[in-house]
Amino acid sequence: MSKDDLRLLDFWASPFCMRVKIALAEKGVAYESQEEDLFGGKSDVLLKSNPIYEKVPVLLDNGKPVVESNNIVYYIDEKYPSPNPLLPSCAYGRSRARFWADFIDKKIFEAGMGIWKSKGEELEVAKKDFIEILKRLEGAMGDKDYLGGDNFGYVDVVAIAMTSWFHAYEVFGDFKVEQECPKFGCWMKRCLKRESVSSVLPDPEKVYQCVVMLRKMHGIE
Repeated sequence: MSKDDLRLLDFWASPFCMRVKIALAEKGVAYESQEEDLFGGKSDVLLKSNPIYEKVPVLLDNGKPVVESNNIVYYIDEKYPSPNPLLPSCAYGRSRARFWADFIDKKIFEAGMGIWKSKGEELEVAKKDFIEILKRLEGAMGDKDYLGGDNFGYVDVVAIAMTSWFHAYEVFGDFKVEQECPKFGCWMKRCLKRESVSSVLPDPEKVYQCVVMLRKMHGIE
């Protein structure tokens, strides 16, 4: 496949973009990345490709836009079948995967934002909420190695990208995920052993500096 067939409208620090890149890496699919300037001015391509939300990621497949990160990962798994699909083969398994992906989207990023956007008592509440969400995911894993079951899959792709911001949450919240949620910490390490993950997730310190900038933009620092 030529790189010209697929173009990803990307932002390096976006966990939503990271999950798309992890899915593409899992499938061994080549693509072109177009970095968007989300603070200085979004490109015309982005505004035309995603006029409803005007957000990254957008995957352009021969010029046809596919939007919303979970939807894109789902699309990638359908379009590029492989011996190890990201989504379960049965309808029930797929429904559970979509449920937990939706849970992760609605809970983790918002709870993490509550940590870096707050101070004092509000910060303690946000930290408690965040840890409780991770414990829910630990419970969902049961005795399996991955959130999706025995193998790395759709829910893992969705969730592991979110962990790229965890270092920042830990610094501002003064806690360690590995100590509060050891099973989740082991899952993170297990996922990071995959080249598709380790090659995509950026340096945690670089993400932390990005969050520092966001705090200043919101008048927190």
